[in-house]
Amino acid sequence: MSKNHEVIWGNCLQIIKDNVQTITFKTWFEPIVPLKIENKVLTIQVPSLFFYEYLEEHYIDLLRKTLCKELGADTKLEYNVVMENNPYFSKQPYTVKMPGSANIKKELKNKPVSIPLNVDDNPGIKNPFIIPGLKKLTVDPQLNPEYSFANFIEGECNRLARSAGYAVANSPGGTAFNPLLVYGGSGLGKTHLAQAIGIEVKEKLPEKTVLYVTAHNFQTQYTEASRNNTRNDFIHFYQMIDVLIIDDVQEFAGKEKTQDIFFQIFNHLHQSGKQLILTSDKAPVEMQGLDQRLLSRFKWGLAADLQTPDYETRIQILKKKTYNDGIELPQDVTEYIASHITTNVRELEGALISLLAQSTLNKKEITLELAKQMIDKLVKNTKREISIDYIQKIVCDYFNLPMDIFTSKTRKREIVQARQIAMFFAKSLTKASLATIGSSIGGKDHATVLHACKTVNNLIDTDKTFRVYIDEIENKLKL
Repeated sequence: MSKNHEVIWGNCLQIIKDNVQTITFKTWFEPIVPLKIENKVLTIQVPSLFFYEYLEEHYIDLLRKTLCKELGADTKLEYNVVMENNPYFSKQPYTVKMPGSANIKKELKNKPVSIPLNVDDNPGIKNPFIIPGLKKLTVDPQLNPEYSFANFIEGECNRLARSAGYAVANSPGGTAFNPLLVYGGSGLGKTHLAQAIGIEVKEKLPEKTVLYVTAHNFQTQYTEASRNNTRNDFIHFYQMIDVLIIDDVQEFAGKEKTQDIFFQIFNHLHQSGKQLILTSDKAPVEMQGLDQRLLSRFKWGLAADLQTPDYETRIQILKKKTYNDGIELPQDVTEYIASHITTNVRELEGALISLLAQSTLNKKEITLELAKQMIDKLVKNTKREISIDYIQKIVCDYFNLPMDIFTSKTRKREIVQARQIAMFFAKSLTKASLATIGSSIGGKDHATVLHACKTVNNLIDTDKTFRVYIDEIENKLKL
C-alpha cells in the first residue's frame, strides 16, 4: 500500500533534521504542513510568502534531494502559501511549483485588496494633523546614529531578522513583512536592529517621516494627551508617520486604553501602506495581557527572533567594537572574553568596557591575565558552557588548519581526523544532540558522529601520540 503524504513528509523531516542545525529545523521545517500527494507531487503548506522565498533561496537543494530519496528522481514539490492573515492579499489560495516561480511571486504581490477605512479613521479629513501654523510635519526620529547596520554584526543567531530588516529599510511598507516584529531576550540587539532600519530609511528616503518610540513613552504621551484633552491630535500625529518603530511592545500588556488607541493607529498606518516595526521580549504567541485582535495583527507580517550569538559572532562583535574605538586587543584576550561571556551582546560589550577601564585606571597593559581577573569578578561561575563553534576553533588552531578547509568536503586523512576529534569533544563537553553535532561539523549525520567517537576512543587506547593530542586539546578547551 502506498504511503500517505504525512508519512512521506515525516520521513523527509527525519532526514532533514540530521542535516541542519536544531534552530534551523524548528524555524524553517517544523511549521510546514503536508497537504496531499498526487502523481508523485507532494504539496506542502507554508505560513507566508517570505517563508516560501527563504526556503527556495536557502534549502531548495536539500528539499529536492530529500524528496528524490523518498519518492524517486521524478518527484515534484508544490507550495501552498497562506495569505489569509494579511488584508493586503486576497484569501484565494495560491500554489507555487518548484523550483522556479518568479512570475507567480510577482502575481502574488500585485493582488492587493481594496479595504475601506474604518469609520473611526474619519476619512473625510484630508489633513488630520490640524495645528494652526504647521505647514509640514517635522519629526525628530529619535534615532541613535551608533545603531546602524554597519555596526550590527550578522551571524546565524540574527541572520533572518537582519535580512528582513534590511529589506524593509529598502522598501518600507512595500514588503510582505509588515509589521516586522523582532523578538528575543534582553541584550540581543532588538533596539539596535529596529533603529538601524530607521537610520537606513532616512539615508535612502529622506522624505519619509520616521519615528522611534518606546512603548513606555508612547503610553506616557497618550496619558498626557488624555489629561489635556488632545487625544485626537495624538492619534492624528501618529497616523502621519511613514515608518513607526515601537520598542518593547510587550509593555502594552494590561493597558487596555493604550492598546485600543494603538490598534486604531496600527490599522490606519497598515492600510495606508506605512511600515510598522515592533520589538518584544517574547514571540506573539507567548505574549500575555494583550488583546487578541492586536496580537493577530502582529502576525500579519513576519516575527523574527534574535538568538544568543555564537562564538564566531561574539568574536566579530568584539573586534568591531575595538576597531570603532581605535583599540587593539590581543587575539587571546578577545577569544577569552568571547568564550566566557556567552549570554548576550550587552554583557559582552560590558565586559570589554570593564577591561578597558581596568587597564586605563590602573595603567596596566591589556593581557590575558588581566582579562581572567576581570572575568572572575564579572561572572560568578566562570565555568562556561563550551560551544561546538569554540571546539572547532580550538581544534583548527591546534592542528594549524584553516576553518574553511576544516569545514570543506575534503577527505584528506588529517582533516577527517581533526573533524572526528571535534565531534568527540562536542559529544563529551556539550549537551548537543548527535544530529546537531553532525550538522554543525561538516554536515554529517548522527551515525558519522558515533563512528568518530568510537574511532577517537580506540586511538586514545592504542596510540600514545594521539593521546597527547587529546590531552593538550582538552586542556586548551578548559582554560
